[in-house]
Amino acid sequence: MTPVIRSIRPVLLSAPYAEPVGNAEVLLHLPSGLRTTGLVEITLSNGIVGLGEGYLAVFAPKVFEEIVRLVMPVVVGRSLDDLAAIIRDIETTTGYWSFQGAARHVVSAFEIALQDARAQWLGVPLWKALGGDIARPVPVYASGGDSTDPAFMAREIEHVASLGIRTFKIRARKHQADKAIWCMQAAATRGIAVAIDMTQNLAIPSQSIDDLLGFVSAIKAGTGLSPAFLEEVQGPNSITELPALRRSAVAPIAGGEIVTTPDELAARLRAGCYDIVQPDATVIGGVGAVMEVFATARQTGTKVYVHCWGAGVGMLANYHAAIAGQGEMVEWPVPAYALREALFASAPRIDRGLLELSDHPGLGARLTPDVERAFPFREEAVYRCLVDPAVLPTADWH
Repeated sequence: MTPVIRSIRPVLLSAPYAEPVGNAEVLLHLPSGLRTTGLVEITLSNGIVGLGEGYLAVFAPKVFEEIVRLVMPVVVGRSLDDLAAIIRDIETTTGYWSFQGAARHVVSAFEIALQDARAQWLGVPLWKALGGDIARPVPVYASGGDSTDPAFMAREIEHVASLGIRTFKIRARKHQADKAIWCMQAAATRGIAVAIDMTQNLAIPSQSIDDLLGFVSAIKAGTGLSPAFLEEVQGPNSITELPALRRSAVAPIAGGEIVTTPDELAARLRAGCYDIVQPDATVIGGVGAVMEVFATARQTGTKVYVHCWGAGVGMLANYHAAIAGQGEMVEWPVPAYALREALFASAPRIDRGLLELSDHPGLGARLTPDVERAFPFREEAVYRCLVDPAVLPTADWH
């Protein structure tokens, strides 16, 4: 007999994030040193518990919690046989006022939790329930590179090298060519290529194409190397410029992490915006939405590197989708965040730069009373988006 959904619970957890010093993201955006994760916990009539994560809680935890409560009556009492209909009804409940944006993160959390519960009920890992054939290892790129000076950055590079990972993504803006040059030279001594996130995904106005070309020219002049890829190089008002930028062949162009519907990201792929598309299951509507992006990417010849910047549940969701969709690469966050490991029932394994998942049914995630006691929600653990870059210490990258 197919189980029904007995209860739903929003869960907010906060935990220390990254280094207390030396990390620009903490200094700018997380002055408390804490970061919040929002989960949806779904319990079935047979006792199975599914978990999902929505990225919204990093920025607006109470909003995440209240949208979950708003949606709960639409879901409780429904059968897992109605999975597609349940997800459609959740989207309808929030679509009029947030078809794109915040509510989509909550839709993501519900969808992931439902998919997790269903895969556990079937007794198979989620990648298999999504249609995957084999759990082949997937290459990893390490993601961090927001250290404030060379000493801290050198530690990041050594950590990446210890995992056998051969691509390291840093953050650098148009005025930070010296930082990019230092990182590329230092990483090259360990056989590591450097990709660059230029953090323009929400910038209005964004940097110009001339800004980008000048930045890349300075890097090439200083290193003789090109970035492995360039991520989020244009803001939302300049997306239409990406196809022309790709034709300039400065480096492979990547993006898409903040897009909240698969249709919008598919349209960008068909328009030729990206060499590499980076969907995130905690943002775009869940693992099913990521699979839709994979289908379009196969049609357009676009590589898929899933974006992963959440806690353990969100990471696992994206990794299962990447394996099911045969993605080319996955993101592995470098900054320490204890909620990643705490939420793993079956931790991903990195061996010689390749990620492997176990055959644990469902996501391989868990939420225990001990975890909730160890990481209670803290009101001050909210990511600040309006910041003053002047608070960052001056570094000598020469």
